[in-house]
Amino acid sequence: MIKAAIVGMGRWGQNLVNSVQGKSEVIRFVAGATRTLDKAKDYAAQQGIALHDSYEKVLADPGIDAVVLATPHTRHAEQIVAAAKAGKHVFCEKPFALTTKSANSAIRACAKAGVTFGVGFNWRFQPALQEIRRMLEDGRLGKLLHLEGNFCGPSVYRFGKDHWRQAREEGPAGGMTGRGVHVVDAFLYLAGPVASVHAQSFRRVLDHGLDDTTSMLFQFHGGASAYLSTIIATAETWRLQVFGSKGWAEVGDVEHLTTWELKACFVDPQNLHVHHKPQIMRFEPLSTERAELENFARAASERRPLAVAGGDEAHGVAVLEAILKSAKAGKTVRLSRTKA
Repeated sequence: MIKAAIVGMGRWGQNLVNSVQGKSEVIRFVAGATRTLDKAKDYAAQQGIALHDSYEKVLADPGIDAVVLATPHTRHAEQIVAAAKAGKHVFCEKPFALTTKSANSAIRACAKAGVTFGVGFNWRFQPALQEIRRMLEDGRLGKLLHLEGNFCGPSVYRFGKDHWRQAREEGPAGGMTGRGVHVVDAFLYLAGPVASVHAQSFRRVLDHGLDDTTSMLFQFHGGASAYLSTIIATAETWRLQVFGSKGWAEVGDVEHLTTWELKACFVDPQNLHVHHKPQIMRFEPLSTERAELENFARAASERRPLAVAGGDEAHGVAVLEAILKSAKAGKTVRLSRTKA
């Protein structure tokens, strides 16, 4: 049983705790840290969590094996390094860094300390996304040609002008930082490393806060293309569609913290003029947050690495950094063939 501390006890931090507390045989939250103790004390008492008023006190507690970070994006990298130096395994919400330099520093610190480092890309535990990957691997979809995605919602309306989530340094390229990184990680999972990106990003609704309309074009080293939009001044919606030479597969809805359904439609070589309706595949319900935390806990128990130098986690940060550069310069930005 990995004994963990939740750092950052807002809505998402509590959601992570709720996914495993009293349900998992491999991870349990025993402590927490927050800047607003009064807001969290009742919840902490209900969950049997000892509250600390600083991250440093969590790291100094010998009864804590791992920390789970649900904190502002700009703090992640330094908090990961501090956890590694304290000998704590660390699981961090995405994005775990905003620059390639800080991402590589965090990964190196964990490797040097021999602690497990995981990043919160819970989409990878969705059975539907795993099935799309199998469809590409076994040839059912044919050659991968193109991917399309969006992840939208009314995020800019949810937080006041002074909230950290409205700070442009916390959410560069608007919804790309909090939402779009999930879709990009799914792209990497299915299509491999990105070769180039061209992005544009604007603030069109409010007179403060984040950009609300961001769109991107991608080219992958494997040859496929993609586009992605994140609009955070509209109603909730998300979608990922994958096009192959033999058919397409699609997931998407309003809710994303559910077990997804998968739609797939295939070319019929004998009836090319017939418009076939898609098949619908359903999967057994599961909590992807519990799945990702338990995967992290098992790896930590074995001292097995998850996020490593040259892996998709590091490459995802490089892609985010390239998106920011492209949006600022209005030019295509190319990435190296290596993932780091």
